[in-house]
Amino acid sequence: MELIIRIPDDFHLHLRQNRTLELCAPLSAAGFARALIMPNTIPPITAPEDLRRYAEEIKNVAPNLSPLLTFKIVPGLDPEQVGRLKKAGAVAGKYYPAGATTNAEDGFSDIQAAFPLFHALQAEDMVLSIHGEDPEAPVFEREEAFLPQVQTIVDNFPSLRIVLEHLSCRASVEAVKSWPTRVGATITAHHLAYTVEDLLGGRLNASLFCKPVVKGRADQKALIEAAVSGGGRFFFGSDSAPHSRKAKNGGAAGAFTAPVALPLLAGVLSGAGRIDRLEDFCTRFGAEFYRLPLNKEKLSLRRESWTVPDVYEDIVPLCAGETLEWRVLRA
Repeated sequence: MELIIRIPDDFHLHLRQNRTLELCAPLSAAGFARALIMPNTIPPITAPEDLRRYAEEIKNVAPNLSPLLTFKIVPGLDPEQVGRLKKAGAVAGKYYPAGATTNAEDGFSDIQAAFPLFHALQAEDMVLSIHGEDPEAPVFEREEAFLPQVQTIVDNFPSLRIVLEHLSCRASVEAVKSWPTRVGATITAHHLAYTVEDLLGGRLNASLFCKPVVKGRADQKALIEAAVSGGGRFFFGSDSAPHSRKAKNGGAAGAFTAPVALPLLAGVLSGAGRIDRLEDFCTRFGAEFYRLPLNKEKLSLRRESWTVPDVYEDIVPLCAGETLEWRVLRA
């Protein structure tokens, strides 16, 4: 079986810096035309010159990948900077609660302190991208515990477009459905394909450890239903997050999924009997939410077994050494 679709977009991607960037950007370019690039680098992307430099670094190593740029919303950032960041190419600002995930130590502990920056995003008609977890809540409850804060943003900013990133639970799916259509959400391949049993049920699968953590089967079912619903509120973002083997062995959160995301998606949607929904989920709905033209180039997904490499230099991918039933080929 072969499925030919528009080449997808990845609306949540970490490329890091230096050699990691050089290695990972071409791997994403093999399957995606555009990618929303996360700004939690060290130091973070917070100024127009940072944005331009990072875009140039990405284009130099992956000329076929068009980066959609974001900046990090951090305490002390001047709201007037938001307009300048937009002129430099930013399409979204990324909000992290303090300590919620990798390189989020400089995030906010009080969401209302970020309101002036949210006002600026709304005035510039830019997207607010949110890592939606309350790091003070128990680990499996962090995403649901954060939903009231998203509600506060929705209530206080009536024209702000918001994306709640990497949904992991049923409560978030239901919340997004209840909010206005200017609120969307990304769903990852690994949250669709795996549950906490895959993470912890046998041997610890460190390559699957991410934030928010994968949840139970009922939550997985809700995510799959959202992905195949045909509703434009839910679209694909890989949250592919590379770490060195040493960092992963030390407990770093993040699943490196760039080489396997599309095969995993095809496997999940095929298993659900809705492979016909794949194209809209990963090529149409995100582009429409971000008000981008649809891609014209095509990509082929073929039902053909292949073995995932054990390692890409020093980065272990999700599914390392496993055989997947779908593979990506450019049409």
